[in-house]
Amino acid sequence: MADLTASPYPGARVVFRPSGNVRDVDTRRLVPRTDLVLADPRLVAAERRLGRALVKAAVGRAQQRARDGQIAPEQVADAAVAELPARAAGLTPVINATGVLVHTNLGRAPLSAAAVDAIAAAAGSCDVEFDLAAGVRARRGAGVLDALARAVPAAEAVAVVNNNAAALVLAATALARPEAAEIVVSRGELIEIGDRFRLPDLLACTGATLREVGTTNRTTAADYAEATGPRTAFILKVHPSNFRIEGFTAAVGVPALAELAASNGVPVVFDIGSGLLAPHPLLPDEPSAATALRDGAALVTASGDKLLGGPQAGLLLGRADLVRRLTRHPLARALRVDKLTLAALEATLTGPVPPVAAALAADPASLFDRAERAVARVAGPGLDANLGSIDDFGTRVCGLRLNDLGH
Repeated sequence: MADLTASPYPGARVVFRPSGNVRDVDTRRLVPRTDLVLADPRLVAAERRLGRALVKAAVGRAQQRARDGQIAPEQVADAAVAELPARAAGLTPVINATGVLVHTNLGRAPLSAAAVDAIAAAAGSCDVEFDLAAGVRARRGAGVLDALARAVPAAEAVAVVNNNAAALVLAATALARPEAAEIVVSRGELIEIGDRFRLPDLLACTGATLREVGTTNRTTAADYAEATGPRTAFILKVHPSNFRIEGFTAAVGVPALAELAASNGVPVVFDIGSGLLAPHPLLPDEPSAATALRDGAALVTASGDKLLGGPQAGLLLGRADLVRRLTRHPLARALRVDKLTLAALEATLTGPVPPVAAALAADPASLFDRAERAVARVAGPGLDANLGSIDDFGTRVCGLRLNDLGH
Protein backbone atom coordinates (compact mmCIF):
# COMPACT_ATOMS: atom_id res chain seq x y z
CA MET A 1 0.00 0.00 0.00
CA ALA A 2 1.30 3.49 -0.88
CA ASP A 3 2.64 5.76 1.84
CA LEU A 4 1.63 9.46 1.42
CA THR A 5 3.93 11.95 3.09
CA ALA A 6 3.67 15.73 3.24
CA SER A 7 5.80 17.55 0.65
CA PRO A 8 7.87 20.66 1.40
CA TYR A 9 5.95 22.34 -1.44
CA PRO A 10 2.36 23.55 -0.83
CA GLY A 11 -0.33 21.54 -2.61
CA ALA A 12 1.94 18.57 -3.35
CA ARG A 13 2.47 15.19 -1.71
CA VAL A 14 5.27 12.70 -2.12
CA VAL A 15 4.14 9.13 -2.73
CA PHE A 16 6.36 6.25 -1.64
CA ARG A 17 5.43 2.82 -3.02
CA PRO A 18 6.56 -0.51 -1.55
CA SER A 19 10.06 -1.29 -2.70
CA GLY A 20 8.91 -4.52 -4.25
CA ASN A 21 6.80 -2.66 -6.85
CA VAL A 22 9.46 -0.27 -8.12
CA ARG A 23 12.92 -1.38 -9.12
CA ASP A 24 14.49 1.97 -10.26
CA VAL A 25 13.42 5.57 -9.51
CA ASP A 26 14.47 8.47 -11.79
CA THR A 27 15.08 11.26 -9.26
CA ARG A 28 14.44 13.86 -11.95
CA ARG A 29 10.76 12.97 -11.64
CA LEU A 30 10.90 14.19 -8.06
CA VAL A 31 12.01 17.72 -9.04
CA PRO A 32 9.09 19.95 -7.97
CA ARG A 33 7.05 21.87 -10.51
CA THR A 34 7.81 25.56 -10.99
CA ASP A 35 4.44 26.74 -9.70
CA LEU A 36 4.86 24.74 -6.50
CA VAL A 37 8.30 26.20 -5.84
CA LEU A 38 7.12 29.74 -6.57
CA ALA A 39 4.44 29.27 -3.91
CA ASP A 40 7.15 29.13 -1.23
CA PRO A 41 6.48 32.17 1.04
CA ARG A 42 10.08 33.34 0.72
CA LEU A 43 9.86 33.38 -3.07
CA VAL A 44 6.45 35.04 -2.99
CA ALA A 45 7.97 37.87 -0.95
CA ALA A 46 11.00 38.01 -3.26
CA GLU A 47 8.73 38.28 -6.31
CA ARG A 48 7.15 41.42 -4.84
CA ARG A 49 10.62 42.89 -4.32
CA LEU A 50 12.49 41.69 -7.41
CA GLY A 51 9.83 40.86 -9.96
CA ARG A 52 8.66 37.51 -11.31
CA ALA A 53 11.27 37.17 -14.04
CA LEU A 54 14.30 37.20 -11.72
CA VAL A 55 12.69 34.87 -9.19
CA LYS A 56 11.48 32.41 -11.82
CA ALA A 57 14.93 32.36 -13.42
CA ALA A 58 16.49 31.50 -10.03
CA VAL A 59 13.97 28.68 -9.59
CA GLY A 60 14.77 27.34 -13.04
CA ARG A 61 18.47 27.22 -12.28
CA ALA A 62 17.82 25.44 -8.99
CA GLN A 63 15.60 22.89 -10.73
CA GLN A 64 18.33 22.22 -13.26
CA ARG A 65 20.83 21.65 -10.45
CA ALA A 66 18.45 19.08 -8.99
CA ARG A 67 18.07 17.34 -12.36
CA ASP A 68 21.87 17.25 -12.64
CA GLY A 69 22.11 15.61 -9.23
CA GLN A 70 23.94 18.55 -7.61
CA ILE A 71 21.22 19.05 -5.00
CA ALA A 72 18.32 16.97 -3.71
CA PRO A 73 14.84 17.75 -5.11
CA GLU A 74 13.64 18.98 -1.73
CA GLN A 75 16.44 21.57 -1.73
CA VAL A 76 15.23 23.39 -4.85
CA ALA A 77 13.39 26.17 -3.01
CA ASP A 78 16.30 26.75 -0.61
CA ALA A 79 18.76 26.88 -3.51
CA ALA A 80 16.59 29.36 -5.41
CA VAL A 81 16.29 31.61 -2.36
CA ALA A 82 20.06 31.45 -1.76
CA GLU A 83 20.92 32.74 -5.21
CA LEU A 84 18.39 35.58 -5.40
CA PRO A 85 20.06 38.95 -6.02
CA ALA A 86 19.85 41.63 -3.35
CA ARG A 87 18.31 44.07 -5.83
CA ALA A 88 16.47 44.01 -9.12
CA ALA A 89 19.39 45.89 -10.73
CA GLY A 90 22.69 44.19 -11.46
CA LEU A 91 24.98 46.93 -10.10
CA THR A 92 26.85 45.89 -6.95
CA PRO A 93 28.09 48.31 -4.27
CA VAL A 94 31.88 48.16 -3.85
CA ILE A 95 34.54 49.70 -1.63
CA ASN A 96 36.74 52.11 -3.58
CA ALA A 97 40.18 51.29 -2.22
CA THR A 98 42.00 52.25 -5.43
CA GLY A 99 43.28 55.59 -4.19
CA VAL A 100 41.49 57.32 -7.10
CA LEU A 101 38.88 59.68 -5.68
CA VAL A 102 36.75 59.86 -8.82
CA HIS A 103 37.02 56.48 -10.53
CA THR A 104 35.12 56.18 -13.81
CA ASN A 105 34.93 52.38 -13.66
CA LEU A 106 33.46 52.57 -10.16
CA GLY A 107 30.76 55.09 -11.00
CA ARG A 108 32.71 58.33 -10.52
CA ALA A 109 31.48 60.51 -7.65
CA PRO A 110 29.64 58.74 -4.83
CA LEU A 111 26.53 60.71 -3.98
CA SER A 112 25.88 62.36 -0.63
CA ALA A 113 23.11 61.12 1.64
CA ALA A 114 21.21 64.28 0.80
CA ALA A 115 21.41 63.52 -2.93
CA VAL A 116 20.24 59.94 -2.38
CA ASP A 117 17.30 61.19 -0.32
CA ALA A 118 16.46 63.68 -3.07
CA ILE A 119 16.43 60.90 -5.67
CA ALA A 120 14.07 58.83 -3.52
CA ALA A 121 11.76 61.82 -3.09
CA ALA A 122 11.70 62.50 -6.84
CA ALA A 123 11.24 58.85 -7.82
CA GLY A 124 7.44 59.14 -7.80
CA SER A 125 5.32 61.97 -9.11
CA CYS A 126 6.91 65.35 -8.37
CA ASP A 127 6.76 69.00 -9.41
CA VAL A 128 9.62 68.82 -11.92
CA GLU A 129 7.76 71.14 -14.34
CA PHE A 130 4.94 72.44 -12.17
CA ASP A 131 4.38 75.41 -9.88
CA LEU A 132 2.42 74.02 -6.95
CA ALA A 133 1.57 77.47 -5.58
CA ALA A 134 0.24 78.88 -8.85
CA GLY A 135 -1.10 75.62 -10.22
CA VAL A 136 0.50 76.13 -13.63
CA ARG A 137 3.36 74.68 -15.67
CA ALA A 138 6.77 75.96 -14.59
CA ARG A 139 10.39 76.01 -15.77
CA ARG A 140 11.81 72.50 -15.72
CA GLY A 141 14.32 71.95 -12.91
CA ALA A 142 14.02 75.51 -11.60
CA GLY A 143 15.48 74.52 -8.23
CA VAL A 144 18.73 73.12 -9.58
CA LEU A 145 19.18 75.96 -12.08
CA ASP A 146 18.78 78.52 -9.31
CA ALA A 147 21.22 76.58 -7.11
CA LEU A 148 23.80 76.40 -9.91
CA ALA A 149 23.45 80.12 -10.63
CA ARG A 150 24.03 80.90 -6.95
CA ALA A 151 27.09 78.65 -6.90
CA VAL A 152 28.65 80.52 -9.85
CA PRO A 153 27.55 84.17 -9.66
CA ALA A 154 29.82 85.10 -12.56
CA ALA A 155 27.56 83.15 -14.93
CA GLU A 156 24.79 85.23 -16.49
CA ALA A 157 22.84 82.04 -17.23
CA VAL A 158 23.15 78.31 -16.62
CA ALA A 159 21.79 75.07 -18.07
CA VAL A 160 22.15 71.35 -17.45
CA VAL A 161 22.37 68.50 -19.97
CA ASN A 162 23.13 64.82 -19.52
CA ASN A 163 26.96 64.92 -19.50
CA ASN A 164 29.89 67.15 -20.40
CA ALA A 165 30.30 65.60 -23.84
CA ALA A 166 26.67 66.48 -24.52
CA ALA A 167 27.31 70.05 -23.40
CA LEU A 168 30.19 70.35 -25.86
CA VAL A 169 28.22 68.73 -28.70
CA LEU A 170 25.32 71.11 -28.06
CA ALA A 171 27.67 74.11 -28.08
CA ALA A 172 29.29 73.01 -31.35
CA THR A 173 25.93 72.33 -32.98
CA ALA A 174 24.21 75.53 -31.86
CA LEU A 175 27.08 77.97 -32.31
CA ALA A 176 28.38 76.79 -35.67
CA ARG A 177 26.73 78.26 -38.76
CA PRO A 178 27.14 77.42 -42.47
CA GLU A 179 29.17 80.58 -43.04
CA ALA A 180 31.12 80.19 -39.80
CA ALA A 181 31.55 76.52 -38.92
CA GLU A 182 35.19 76.39 -37.82
CA ILE A 183 36.20 75.58 -34.24
CA VAL A 184 39.73 76.74 -33.50
CA VAL A 185 41.45 74.38 -31.05
CA SER A 186 45.01 73.51 -30.04
CA ARG A 187 46.38 70.16 -31.16
CA GLY A 188 47.66 69.67 -27.63
CA GLU A 189 44.06 69.71 -26.34
CA LEU A 190 42.48 67.19 -28.73
CA ILE A 191 41.98 64.67 -25.96
CA GLU A 192 40.56 61.18 -25.76
CA ILE A 193 37.98 61.11 -22.98
CA GLY A 194 37.94 57.36 -22.43
CA ASP A 195 36.56 54.21 -24.04
CA ARG A 196 38.01 55.40 -27.39
CA PHE A 197 35.78 58.49 -27.55
CA ARG A 198 37.94 61.28 -28.95
CA LEU A 199 37.22 64.98 -28.89
CA PRO A 200 37.91 65.52 -32.64
CA ASP A 201 35.42 62.79 -33.56
CA LEU A 202 32.85 64.16 -31.13
CA LEU A 203 33.03 67.64 -32.61
CA ALA A 204 33.24 66.48 -36.22
CA CYS A 205 29.98 64.53 -35.89
CA THR A 206 28.16 67.83 -35.32
CA GLY A 207 29.08 69.02 -38.81
CA ALA A 208 31.54 71.61 -37.53
CA THR A 209 35.04 71.91 -38.97
CA LEU A 210 38.05 71.65 -36.68
CA ARG A 211 40.79 74.20 -37.28
CA GLU A 212 43.73 72.68 -35.44
CA VAL A 213 46.53 75.01 -34.40
CA GLY A 214 49.96 74.64 -32.83
CA THR A 215 51.59 71.33 -31.98
CA THR A 216 51.14 68.67 -29.34
CA ASN A 217 53.44 70.40 -26.85
CA ARG A 218 53.43 74.05 -27.93
CA THR A 219 50.65 76.39 -29.04
CA THR A 220 51.03 80.16 -29.02
CA ALA A 221 48.67 83.13 -29.27
CA ALA A 222 49.99 83.74 -32.78
CA ASP A 223 48.82 80.27 -33.80
CA TYR A 224 45.28 81.07 -32.67
CA ALA A 225 45.37 84.54 -34.28
CA GLU A 226 46.43 83.15 -37.63
CA ALA A 227 43.53 80.67 -37.68
CA THR A 228 40.75 82.92 -36.35
CA GLY A 229 38.66 84.85 -38.83
CA PRO A 230 35.27 85.25 -40.53
CA ARG A 231 34.70 81.48 -40.72
CA THR A 232 35.34 80.94 -37.01
CA ALA A 233 32.37 79.78 -34.90
CA PHE A 234 34.29 79.90 -31.63
CA ILE A 235 37.66 79.32 -30.04
CA LEU A 236 37.71 76.17 -27.95
CA LYS A 237 39.96 75.61 -24.96
CA VAL A 238 40.01 72.17 -23.35
CA HIS A 239 41.54 71.30 -20.01
CA PRO A 240 43.51 68.03 -20.47
CA SER A 241 42.56 66.66 -17.06
CA ASN A 242 43.49 63.03 -17.74
CA PHE A 243 47.10 63.58 -18.85
CA ARG A 244 49.96 66.01 -18.45
CA ILE A 245 52.66 67.24 -20.85
CA GLU A 246 55.84 68.53 -19.23
CA GLY A 247 59.08 70.01 -20.47
CA PHE A 248 59.30 72.18 -23.56
CA THR A 249 55.68 73.36 -23.60
CA ALA A 250 53.58 76.45 -24.26
CA ALA A 251 49.86 77.10 -23.94
CA VAL A 252 47.61 80.14 -24.18
CA GLY A 253 45.47 81.17 -21.24
CA VAL A 254 41.85 82.26 -21.31
CA PRO A 255 42.54 86.02 -20.93
CA ALA A 256 44.65 86.13 -24.10
CA LEU A 257 42.16 83.97 -25.99
CA ALA A 258 39.27 86.16 -24.83
CA GLU A 259 41.04 89.29 -26.12
CA LEU A 260 41.65 87.64 -29.49
CA ALA A 261 38.07 86.34 -29.66
CA ALA A 262 36.59 89.75 -28.84
CA SER A 263 38.55 91.38 -31.64
CA ASN A 264 37.05 88.85 -34.05
CA GLY A 265 33.53 88.87 -32.64
CA VAL A 266 33.53 85.21 -31.58
CA PRO A 267 33.21 83.57 -28.16
CA VAL A 268 35.67 81.46 -26.19
CA VAL A 269 34.24 78.12 -25.03
CA PHE A 270 36.21 76.49 -22.22
CA ASP A 271 35.70 72.81 -21.41
CA ILE A 272 37.07 72.64 -17.86
CA GLY A 273 35.97 69.02 -17.52
CA SER A 274 36.29 68.42 -13.80
CA GLY A 275 33.31 70.42 -12.57
CA LEU A 276 35.24 72.57 -10.12
CA LEU A 277 32.94 75.56 -9.73
CA ALA A 278 35.20 77.78 -7.64
CA PRO A 279 38.98 77.79 -6.99
CA HIS A 280 40.12 75.13 -4.52
CA PRO A 281 43.16 75.82 -2.31
CA LEU A 282 44.42 72.26 -2.70
CA LEU A 283 44.12 72.36 -6.50
CA PRO A 284 45.71 75.63 -7.61
CA ASP A 285 46.28 74.44 -11.19
CA GLU A 286 42.78 73.05 -11.72
CA PRO A 287 40.61 75.53 -13.66
CA SER A 288 37.30 76.51 -12.12
CA ALA A 289 34.14 77.80 -13.76
CA ALA A 290 34.25 81.02 -11.76
CA THR A 291 37.85 81.79 -12.77
CA ALA A 292 37.28 80.89 -16.42
CA LEU A 293 34.29 83.23 -16.67
CA ARG A 294 36.12 86.00 -14.85
CA ASP A 295 39.04 85.63 -17.27
CA GLY A 296 36.77 86.13 -20.25
CA ALA A 297 35.38 82.75 -21.32
CA ALA A 298 31.94 83.28 -22.82
CA LEU A 299 30.79 79.73 -22.13
CA VAL A 300 32.07 77.06 -19.74
CA THR A 301 31.21 73.37 -19.88
CA ALA A 302 31.86 70.93 -17.04
CA SER A 303 30.92 67.56 -15.57
CA GLY A 304 28.61 67.12 -12.61
CA ASP A 305 29.99 63.78 -11.39
CA LYS A 306 33.65 64.61 -10.88
CA LEU A 307 34.98 67.22 -8.46
CA LEU A 308 31.51 68.68 -7.94
CA GLY A 309 30.58 65.31 -6.45
CA GLY A 310 27.11 64.98 -7.96
CA PRO A 311 25.35 62.80 -10.53
CA GLN A 312 26.34 62.50 -14.18
CA ALA A 313 25.44 65.80 -15.81
CA GLY A 314 26.85 68.39 -18.18
CA LEU A 315 26.94 71.96 -16.87
CA LEU A 316 26.68 75.00 -19.13
CA LEU A 317 27.55 78.39 -17.64
CA GLY A 318 28.15 81.76 -19.26
CA ARG A 319 26.68 84.55 -21.31
CA ALA A 320 22.90 84.68 -21.27
CA ASP A 321 22.56 84.99 -25.05
CA LEU A 322 24.75 81.94 -25.68
CA VAL A 323 23.10 79.75 -23.04
CA ARG A 324 19.67 80.66 -24.39
CA ARG A 325 20.82 79.88 -27.93
CA LEU A 326 21.91 76.44 -26.78
CA THR A 327 18.83 75.65 -24.70
CA ARG A 328 16.46 76.69 -27.52
CA HIS A 329 18.22 74.48 -30.07
CA PRO A 330 16.20 71.35 -30.97
CA LEU A 331 19.10 69.12 -29.91
CA ALA A 332 18.74 70.35 -26.32
CA ARG A 333 15.57 68.30 -25.96
CA ALA A 334 17.44 65.09 -26.77
CA LEU A 335 20.15 65.91 -24.23
CA ARG A 336 18.04 67.01 -21.28
CA VAL A 337 18.36 65.31 -17.90
CA ASP A 338 15.66 63.43 -16.03
CA LYS A 339 14.05 64.37 -12.73
CA LEU A 340 16.33 62.09 -10.69
CA THR A 341 19.45 63.83 -11.97
CA LEU A 342 17.89 67.24 -11.34
CA ALA A 343 17.06 66.24 -7.77
CA ALA A 344 20.49 64.78 -7.00
CA LEU A 345 22.34 67.72 -8.55
CA GLU A 346 20.32 70.28 -6.61
CA ALA A 347 20.94 68.42 -3.34
CA THR A 348 24.66 68.27 -4.15
CA LEU A 349 24.78 72.02 -4.72
CA THR A 350 22.69 73.01 -1.70
CA GLY A 351 23.28 70.17 0.74
CA PRO A 352 26.20 69.11 2.96
CA VAL A 353 29.73 68.56 1.70
CA PRO A 354 29.62 65.64 -0.78
CA PRO A 355 31.89 62.61 -0.33
CA VAL A 356 34.38 63.68 -3.03
CA ALA A 357 35.04 67.02 -1.33
CA ALA A 358 35.34 65.29 2.04
CA ALA A 359 37.77 62.74 0.61
CA LEU A 360 39.84 65.50 -0.98
CA ALA A 361 40.25 67.10 2.44
CA ALA A 362 41.02 63.82 4.22
CA ASP A 363 44.29 63.39 6.10
CA PRO A 364 46.42 60.20 6.04
CA ALA A 365 45.49 59.29 9.63
CA SER A 366 41.78 59.22 8.85
CA LEU A 367 42.43 57.24 5.68
CA PHE A 368 44.37 54.60 7.58
CA ASP A 369 41.60 54.40 10.17
CA ARG A 370 39.01 53.81 7.43
CA ALA A 371 41.30 51.30 5.74
CA GLU A 372 41.80 49.35 8.95
CA ARG A 373 38.04 49.14 9.49
CA ALA A 374 37.50 48.06 5.88
CA VAL A 375 40.15 45.34 6.16
CA ALA A 376 38.57 44.06 9.37
CA ARG A 377 35.21 43.81 7.63
CA VAL A 378 36.29 42.08 4.42
CA ALA A 379 39.28 39.95 5.44
CA GLY A 380 38.51 36.26 5.74
CA PRO A 381 39.17 32.81 4.30
CA GLY A 382 40.20 33.07 0.68
CA LEU A 383 40.46 36.87 0.73
CA ASP A 384 43.81 38.53 1.31
CA ALA A 385 43.14 42.04 2.62
CA ASN A 386 45.87 44.17 4.16
CA LEU A 387 46.96 47.77 4.49
CA GLY A 388 49.24 49.44 2.01
CA SER A 389 51.23 52.66 2.27
CA ILE A 390 50.08 55.98 0.84
CA ASP A 391 53.69 56.57 -0.16
CA ASP A 392 53.59 53.34 -2.18
CA PHE A 393 50.21 53.68 -3.86
CA GLY A 394 49.10 57.28 -3.47
CA THR A 395 45.68 58.80 -3.39
CA ARG A 396 45.33 60.77 -6.58
CA VAL A 397 43.07 63.52 -7.78
CA CYS A 398 43.75 65.63 -10.88
CA GLY A 399 47.15 63.94 -11.20
CA LEU A 400 48.25 64.86 -7.67
CA ARG A 401 49.16 62.46 -4.87
CA LEU A 402 47.64 63.01 -1.45
CA ASN A 403 51.01 64.07 -0.08
CA ASP A 404 51.26 66.65 -2.88
CA LEU A 405 48.07 68.26 -1.57
CA GLY A 406 49.78 69.36 1.62
CA HIS A 407 48.67 66.44 3.83
